[in-house]
Amino acid sequence: MEVAVLNSQGKETGRKAVLSDSVFGIEPNNHVIYLDVKRYLANQRQGTHKAKERNEVAGSTRKIKKQKGTGTARAGSVKSPVFVGGGRIFGPRPKDYTQKLTKNVKRLARRSALSAKAQAQAVLVLEDLNFDTPKTKEFTNILKSLGLENKKSLFVLPDTNNNVYLSSRNLKTSSVVTASELNTYDVVNATNVVLLESSVEVLESILTK
Repeated sequence: MEVAVLNSQGKETGRKAVLSDSVFGIEPNNHVIYLDVKRYLANQRQGTHKAKERNEVAGSTRKIKKQKGTGTARAGSVKSPVFVGGGRIFGPRPKDYTQKLTKNVKRLARRSALSAKAQAQAVLVLEDLNFDTPKTKEFTNILKSLGLENKKSLFVLPDTNNNVYLSSRNLKTSSVVTASELNTYDVVNATNVVLLESSVEVLESILTK
């Protein structure tokens, strides 16, 4: 499929970018997208949650009252979970939430997500950006020109560009990634995907290996 290349003012440059059908034109596999998004979100969890159980709580182990004759339940230690300040029964323990998928499945998920965006006409191709210094105002002006000021947008760069990244860092609705860092969650979470012109070839080479 062909997409018009836009300049930073949001106008067509007269050039066309050819998007590979093997990346942007396949039938989206929604289940694979779900698996990869679930993997990504699970891998963001630190899993450092921890509560002290009765053997970890500070306190005496002396039997606090006699076994019989009190008219109340038996109690052996102030660290018992039934007392305030005691240990917690079956409390959370540190856990590794990491999930894994094969390279082919993750690649298919990204291609499916990009194809879904392409079918929804939510993929734009922008000529390469090059800021001399980080300027959030310049980046905001580009968003306005593209009609993305109040929409979630994902900019895909061919390689690392700190000036462009720093220019967008303070904007809640926009994010910038390189083609090699692109993941399914970012694509699904964005309303529009903006590909820089030179990132198209890099992205297609990564996803068609």
